[in-house]
Amino acid sequence: MEAFLSVFSQIRIIDFIDIAVVAFVLYKILKFIQETRAEQLVKGLVFILIVTKLSQWLGLYTIHWVLQNTITLGMIALIIVFQPEMRRALEYLGRGKFLSKSFTEINKDVAEEITSEIIKAVTYFTKHNIGALIIIERETGIGEIIETGTKLNAEISEELLINIFNVNAPLHDGAVIIRGKVIFAAGCVLPLSQNKNLSKELGTRHRAGIGITENSDGVALIVSEETGAISICIDGKLSRFLDIKSVERILLNIYLREIKEKNSLMPLIKKIWRHDT
Repeated sequence: MEAFLSVFSQIRIIDFIDIAVVAFVLYKILKFIQETRAEQLVKGLVFILIVTKLSQWLGLYTIHWVLQNTITLGMIALIIVFQPEMRRALEYLGRGKFLSKSFTEINKDVAEEITSEIIKAVTYFTKHNIGALIIIERETGIGEIIETGTKLNAEISEELLINIFNVNAPLHDGAVIIRGKVIFAAGCVLPLSQNKNLSKELGTRHRAGIGITENSDGVALIVSEETGAISICIDGKLSRFLDIKSVERILLNIYLREIKEKNSLMPLIKKIWRHDT
């Protein structure tokens, strides 16, 4: 009992944090794998590893040699074939709050004002069947997308959004990028989703909204030109035919959640660090 207490007394708070971080990272990796084509490949590799070990135990040397070399070639093929997924995974890991740069100048009042202006514009779009594609940048920078459009760096307003997406406006055919509390760019070209399971009803605007959220953690707000229906896409998942109140609630929750995390994370880290040292 004394030996147990002696070992337990040597455990520091930082050790619990260490274990929690490793568990969290493993959980995120497994969750990420479940959402990509890599899930089936990982299952196949696990099966080959099991068979390889069994062949070694049973003394099946030829089979063991073949499987070992197959695994080596498989790892090289994994890097080549799943390069897009690996890039997405690295971007996902890079979205940690320690590295975040969005929302730094936004408080609750500003968030409510931004949401209000966007909602008023979207209400106009849906009533007049005007197509629109609005991207809210979050943790993952999309500078390469911004470069394809025209930089505005203008205050977010209902009037400006309506003017941008007016059918006679030169920038109406692209996407608007909102960074922080400004409309940073308009007329931007987005990558189309390569998901073959998407409904054939979805046009280019919806596929572009899905595509950008597959490659970043941004939020895509889409208004259909044909029906005026409103959709929101987050993490490659599209929610269609939303009413204006639901859209307002979703956007406001996203802003307020980001602000809350910003305000609560650093004091917690400082408290843990002081307690441990």
